[in-house]
Amino acid sequence: MLKNYFKIAWRNIVRHKGYSAINVAGLTVGLAACLLIFVIIQFELSFDTFNPNYKNIYRIVTQEKHESESTTNPGVAVPATDALRLDIPQAKVAALNSSYGSQITVPEAAGSNSGDKKFTENIGVLFIQPQFFDIFSYKWLAGSPSVLANPDMVVLDKSSAVKYFGDWTTAVGKTLKMDNVLTLKVSGVVEDAPVNSDFPFKIMVSFVTWKQHPKDYNYSAEWGSTSSSHEVFMLFPASMSKSSIDDQLKAFSAKHFKKGSAQTTLLPQPLADMHFDTRIGNPLGDHSTSKATLRTLSFIALLIIIMASINFINLSTAQSVGRSKEVGIRKVLGSTRPQLIAQVIGETTLIVIASALIALAVARLAMPQLKNIANVPDTISLFTTGSILFLVASTITIVLLSGIYPALVVSGFKPVLALKNKITAASIGGIPLRRALVIAQFAISQLLIIGTIVAVNQMDYVNKADLGFNKNALLIIPGYTDSLSLHKMESFKQQVLQNPNVKDIAFSSDVPSSENNWGTNFDFNNSTKDVGFNTYLKFGDVDYFKTYGLTFVAGKGYDVSDTARQYVVNETFIHKLGIQNANEAIGKTLRLGGGRWLPIVGVVKDFKTNSLREAIKPIVISPAKKFEGQIGIKIQTSDLNKTVAQLQKLWENTYPEYAYNGYFLDENIAKFYEQENKMALVYKIFAGIAIFISCLGLYGLVSFMAVQRTKEVGIRKVLGASVSSIVFLFSKEFMILIGISFLIAMPAAWYIMNGWLQNFVYRISMSVWIFLLAIVSSLIIAWVTVGYKAVKAALVNPVKSLRSE
Repeated sequence: MLKNYFKIAWRNIVRHKGYSAINVAGLTVGLAACLLIFVIIQFELSFDTFNPNYKNIYRIVTQEKHESESTTNPGVAVPATDALRLDIPQAKVAALNSSYGSQITVPEAAGSNSGDKKFTENIGVLFIQPQFFDIFSYKWLAGSPSVLANPDMVVLDKSSAVKYFGDWTTAVGKTLKMDNVLTLKVSGVVEDAPVNSDFPFKIMVSFVTWKQHPKDYNYSAEWGSTSSSHEVFMLFPASMSKSSIDDQLKAFSAKHFKKGSAQTTLLPQPLADMHFDTRIGNPLGDHSTSKATLRTLSFIALLIIIMASINFINLSTAQSVGRSKEVGIRKVLGSTRPQLIAQVIGETTLIVIASALIALAVARLAMPQLKNIANVPDTISLFTTGSILFLVASTITIVLLSGIYPALVVSGFKPVLALKNKITAASIGGIPLRRALVIAQFAISQLLIIGTIVAVNQMDYVNKADLGFNKNALLIIPGYTDSLSLHKMESFKQQVLQNPNVKDIAFSSDVPSSENNWGTNFDFNNSTKDVGFNTYLKFGDVDYFKTYGLTFVAGKGYDVSDTARQYVVNETFIHKLGIQNANEAIGKTLRLGGGRWLPIVGVVKDFKTNSLREAIKPIVISPAKKFEGQIGIKIQTSDLNKTVAQLQKLWENTYPEYAYNGYFLDENIAKFYEQENKMALVYKIFAGIAIFISCLGLYGLVSFMAVQRTKEVGIRKVLGASVSSIVFLFSKEFMILIGISFLIAMPAAWYIMNGWLQNFVYRISMSVWIFLLAIVSSLIIAWVTVGYKAVKAALVNPVKSLRSE
């Protein structure tokens, strides 16, 4: 019996090749897209879950509440680590301190540095306590965590050991230099962290080494000093609730942090939330992904599946009229309704399985391109247990969604009416259903079209926004602040300025717009009254303002100095203090932290201090040579490559002990919006897929209508109807349906995209033209799809159409 069902199902599929091809194409594209989205979501949700104690691990973060604002820092004051061990003995505590942009030097031979190998590691270099490995799971290939209790020891991951020494098995016992400051002995090797880890550590230096070099790596044992680089993790007993942990940390904070201008509280952040908290961020890993982004991807995948199923239902119900005689004969010969339902479901199953297999192949071919729309590694696999189960579940779901209604319609035909050709689309209620489904389909398409227009325009606005400084043709060379490098600074600067293609050069701690947030409390104008907010710091020499094109609205830059003697602030700083006229701020005094009272000598026009997702921060700029390791060089745009090569050679000659790692500032700023740009690309791709599926379904329906109305078209032509009037006959209904779908999609799209835009402090407005563009483009696409088949039907010779009459 089953064999007979499938044989007949196959014959029906082959008999209606066009409709079958349209169904398979729509389902294939939809399933492939959804499978790829599932792979992305599965990967993101798997972060850090391989740790046995995943649910009981917390990162401790610092919250500072002022009168007018509250800030959260992923770091914790250094002395809090030991205090937490004493006050909360039931938990395991471990601290680490990251070192970004560190240089690792592998000595080639004793007494000679000519053959030394130099590597710059931007992330994954840190000072770490051995207790970290009591909390997190790492596989040790050589050595043990206890080696990190001793000074000047380093543990490498396997890949780094191979990169530095060629063979990880020979790495233990050898030495490395870090930043030309530390000489470290390799005392252990661990397996590489999994790709779904927020802790991709490469070089792990013993924590005690950091304490022994406070000036070189900014070690501070003050309770009032908090750096985002210094993070603390705790493993609590499984029986302890989150509320209990909160209470203990609040009591701890009240005990240890002095009451002052800000209320400081330590808060527990579950490891399960860390990867998805873009507000606090993850300084240790490659990226964070908001759960809102994953929900958006899931929603898009659901919409695509629904659209593909709608196509199937539309075409199946349309075709059911043509099968009325077949069904009538079957019923006369004794077929029951369950048997007819099984027959139709069988046909649906064959088409969906074929689509699923082709979709699997399409998704496999598209896998190498997945990194362009998501932060996934090249090694991510398509064929996992989860993805296969997802594909099976999707196949079953689509079979049920797409097959049940057509099966009920076909099996419900009355034999007498079926055999007399009395079954019509209207009589089975198919026309209202198909109209509703077309409306739903185009509502989804227009939702994605509007989303694409908004996302593309927002990212275009972000990429072209005036940042308040000049970011073009600015070569940034990350430098170092050891005594030897600082000694060479002035000589290097003068040599750079001799290059005719160099306009300006400045040494600083930081470029104007970055992800750095070095903040401090302060007092204003010889008063100790709480100002209600912290300020953020940037350090630069006297050429900082000229090199980056910062504009003064009052006063001037500070005088030449190696340390802070005068301050320059931005407009946001004085406005938060209630000063509207910038000239009134000149001469007022500031005291940063517990430092000296120093005068404000200049106010610069506001510039974007971070990404456009954030508001401009209050900034204080001052000289501080010991922090000014970064070099910014403004160069001519003509013969850019030649100039960069010359500067690189000069750097390598001046600083032979360091590797060159120059980059252009505008390229680095573009990385701020990598995830948003990828999301805009996702909208483009899936809007295209939605349009493709919609057009497939529309084309199929119009093709069916053309066949059903062949004689009607012939009669109309005989009676004098023009080609344009017949095309209008076919298209007017769909134009009305698309108009209705727009009315449905518009408010939904506004709600969703307005929510997405809230991620940006600086954003476009959702103007009327965005929605007009969406409806006009939908109408044009639909008309082109319908018009081709309609014109073809209108041009048929009426003699052929009416010959059977």
